[in-house]
Amino acid sequence: MENNQSIKLDDFFNATRCDIEEKITSTITDEKIREILHGGKRLRSLLTQLTFKVCTEGKETHDDYQRSLESAVSIELAHGASLVHDDIIDKDAERRGKPAYHVKEGIGHAILTGHRMLAIGFNIALNHGKEVAKLYVDSWNEVVNGEISEVDFNNNGHKETTIGSTIFEAYNKIIDLKTASLFSSACEAGALEANMTGDILKVFKQYGREIGLAYQLADDLVDLVNGEMIDSVIIPLLNRMENKPIRKGSLKRWEIKRKFAKNEDKIKQYYIDEITKHVRKAEEISRSKIIPKSSYRGLLIDAPSYIINKMLSEISITI
Repeated sequence: MENNQSIKLDDFFNATRCDIEEKITSTITDEKIREILHGGKRLRSLLTQLTFKVCTEGKETHDDYQRSLESAVSIELAHGASLVHDDIIDKDAERRGKPAYHVKEGIGHAILTGHRMLAIGFNIALNHGKEVAKLYVDSWNEVVNGEISEVDFNNNGHKETTIGSTIFEAYNKIIDLKTASLFSSACEAGALEANMTGDILKVFKQYGREIGLAYQLADDLVDLVNGEMIDSVIIPLLNRMENKPIRKGSLKRWEIKRKFAKNEDKIKQYYIDEITKHVRKAEEISRSKIIPKSSYRGLLIDAPSYIINKMLSEISITI
């Protein structure tokens, strides 16, 4: 979406999503990778473009805008690769209502295709300069650390579980590394594409992180309310609500579901409070005096609640 002021957030996202799709189509020639990327919400890359527009105040050239879209494509490639690997680790058979990539193509092919996506994304980042390339590598390192922490957590993380234990802190750390880090980097990337330096990069980095934390909590809440028992979520939550340690394997699945149903209202309220906290923090950050004033800054303020409420509408919750 080129220089067009006084626009609503919904319109901005819809128009920008079309631009991102066009850039993906013109940049990615591998049909298998296009298939993996198909159907994504593009939230991270949309935030990249919003941050870019805020920093340029909508005064960038056509070429600069197209270059920023390339950066958005690299983010989609990294995110898509993480989903392919996630589905293998979690043994998920579906993704976006269709068979997961590893189910259709085999685990070996899926792992290698994920690696190829990362390589293509890194090559794009490298062409955008050392700072963007370093951001790409550092971001992926955080995502991988989050994945490893989650695997370790699900394998043996329930052994020491009390309300005050590190088990719930571990869950929050996983969210921070696995999800919030990529949102954070997406916003920082937009600022870098607009040639920003110094403290403003830190502002956008934290803005994205707060949205990412709220997003993952909202995603988990939707899954829990819809009946999905997420291992890295449910037992820590029950420990917090009942103040009783639960060891992995000590309860059957139906017993865990019964305990969850008993505490569902308290758990939902806990999530709503935490999600609201991160959304409000992101809104506060978006009002920083060092962010350029333009009509795009208003979109930056509106974006956190817009993104989260879109997700929570599935379970009829608004924050």
